Amino acid sequence: MTEKRSPRDVARQVLEIEAQAIRDIIPQLDDGFDRAVELMVNCRGRVVCTGMGKSGLVLQKVAATLASTGTPAMFLHPAEAIHGDLGMIVDGDVVLAASNSGTTEELLRLVETVQRLAVPLIAITGKPRSPLALRADVSLSVAIQQEACPLNLAPTASTSATLALGDALAMATMNLRGFTDRDFARLHPGGQLGKKLLEVSQLMHRDEKLPRVATDAQMRDAVFEMSSKGLGITAVVDENNRLVGAISDGDLRRQLEVHDDLLTHSVAECMHRNPRTIEAAALASAALHQMEEHRITSLFVCGSDGDLEGIVHLHDLWRLELF
Repeated sequence: MTEKRSPRDVARQVLEIEAQAIRDIIPQLDDGFDRAVELMVNCRGRVVCTGMGKSGLVLQKVAATLASTGTPAMFLHPAEAIHGDLGMIVDGDVVLAASNSGTTEELLRLVETVQRLAVPLIAITGKPRSPLALRADVSLSVAIQQEACPLNLAPTASTSATLALGDALAMATMNLRGFTDRDFARLHPGGQLGKKLLEVSQLMHRDEKLPRVATDAQMRDAVFEMSSKGLGITAVVDENNRLVGAISDGDLRRQLEVHDDLLTHSVAECMHRNPRTIEAAALASAALHQMEEHRITSLFVCGSDGDLEGIVHLHDLWRLELF
């Protein structure tokens, strides 16, 4: 019978053991890890992740992480595989199998078929000399000192180590593929994450909703434009629609201090030059970062030639609840 301790004492011990198990993987990394990543990067099909029990649950997550970071992947249950689902593995695939003991019967039976299909096999196991490790093209060790379970029985530290190594494989593969935040945005259109990865072009005010006046306009025209568009700022453009300046609420207040007849002055006299801009393809999160960094509420959206395309306002980002 195990000694009863406070929940927090148990939690501290579990976290320390699992953290140490992950740290222990680092010195076990060798050329095999590089070969595994190379197999996954060059995979013409999918990375088929498989495992039984807790290892299977971990590999489901690894498959999801791979798929969400640009590597086509799926999970295949070993027991279902040997009862008819082997057709899911095709030429061009790579199999990623996990078993802490390396002796899981259903997994070894699946491996026999994988070898007949000549599909590369990457094994993650806590026993580097186990049958699974010896039959794999590449074997990756997640050997641990002990489980976090007080009885040293329930898979805890071993599954944490397997998950961490799976994440490492996914991130290294993502890096070699040159996967970018644009690619990430394409694969994550929904939820809070999808909102952060929206492009500025999807949020900006354009056409008739875009406040702008010509350089030869008077300030009364600028005030009217700012009031009608309700963004507290207007762009100033030349005859070719290139952004040359801007007038904001703050500019109006400063100009009123020096001009009693402000409304009759030209926009060119009162505008501030070189307003902050951003590209239409930039992410909403990048726009928010720039606004916070420069303590401004609007960014003009311009093309590479300086042509004014739109404006994005802090309120547009507030509505996304990016904060």
